[in-house]
Amino acid sequence: MVSRWRRPVAEITVIGLAAAAGLLPLSPQAVERWFSAGWYPPIQRIVTGFSNLLPIAILDLLSLTAVITVVWMSSVAVRTSWRTRRVGPVVSALRGLLAAAATVYLVFLLLWGFNYRRLPMTERLVLEAAAPTAESVGTLAMEAVQQLNALYEPAHRAGWVEAPLQDEALRRGFAATQQALSDGTLAVPGRLKPSIFGLYFRWTGVDGMINPFGLEVLANPDLLPFERPFVAAHEWSHLAGYADESEANFVGWLACMRGDVSTQYSGWLFLYWQLNSEVDGSTRARLADALDLGPRRDIEAVVARLRSGELPWLRTAGWQVYDQYLKANRVEDGIRSYGAVVTLILRARFEPGWAPVRRPSSGQ
Repeated sequence: MVSRWRRPVAEITVIGLAAAAGLLPLSPQAVERWFSAGWYPPIQRIVTGFSNLLPIAILDLLSLTAVITVVWMSSVAVRTSWRTRRVGPVVSALRGLLAAAATVYLVFLLLWGFNYRRLPMTERLVLEAAAPTAESVGTLAMEAVQQLNALYEPAHRAGWVEAPLQDEALRRGFAATQQALSDGTLAVPGRLKPSIFGLYFRWTGVDGMINPFGLEVLANPDLLPFERPFVAAHEWSHLAGYADESEANFVGWLACMRGDVSTQYSGWLFLYWQLNSEVDGSTRARLADALDLGPRRDIEAVVARLRSGELPWLRTAGWQVYDQYLKANRVEDGIRSYGAVVTLILRARFEPGWAPVRRPSSGQ
């Protein structure tokens, strides 16, 4: 009798633990101390170091295993229920699948997910009190245009390293940015891997993502050479524990700024895109007119890349799902958090070389 109830009790316990972990209020300071600056960094270095050795994506293997397991458990339960004329096998299978999902969620939190609850960047840095004005956003956008015009020729002459993990300038910029933001252990950058999800990235316009279970980076196969440095730096920022999209954009952009002309060009190109969506129509037209022919061609190439593979209905659905995922992980703005990088850049106080000034109490 005891053994009969052991499995259901264990499954219900796991489900309860997952629910408690998802709802438990934790202070950002505590999460920063025991997870983001404690448990997580050594785990990240080990797991990402291992995943970098593999040419295939761990997420692909896990996804295929999950699909096979769900199909097998469901089919066995349905056949058994049909044969015995009882619903018990189906109920047991559903409970087992729910327990498995709860286990996956707990692993997600312990490997990476608790980073969503860490101390926000706004409490780490010295910020200007006033919110950015439309004028300051327009000024930054014009600076982005000027930087693209100035960097285009030297960046294209120098070219881009095909595998960003081998780009020493980008790696140095990423390390310097981490040191400027935290006293903790530096994160290991990840290689940009192809994946069975590559078609989904193409159809939805997603540039890349990290696998929180293998702490690896998956990239859109269609990325253009001058897009890769920023996309890599953005995803590496997630690996460094900056889960919030605006913060990953901020850290990734700073990493590019602290690299060479090629990585800087990639960073300013990203920021131009972001700012272009923040300004009004007349400012947008003025920015476009100020662009030289070279940067304009690069932007047109990105637009062509996005349009050639995009499925609008799937893109809309995919971003809606991701919006709900972010909100479920306590990112209240959802996908709108991407644009908050402009506010961070404009409000943060910098020393020479794009070194952000930290609050005295924000050191780890």
